[in-house]
Amino acid sequence: MARFPQAEKRMLHRKICMRCNARNAVRATRCRKCNYTGMRPKNIERKGA
Repeated sequence: MARFPQAEKRMLHRKICMRCNARNAVRATRCRKCNYTGMRPKNIERKGA
């Protein structure tokens, strides 16, 4: 992406809840919306490009 590094860090360094797809902080252990503990890191590599 052609954005500055701080913006990329804010946008891409997240965890995604595997139940409700909410975006959470990297240090989160459970979802802020549904309290689920199944989290995955956000896919940083762009698809299709």
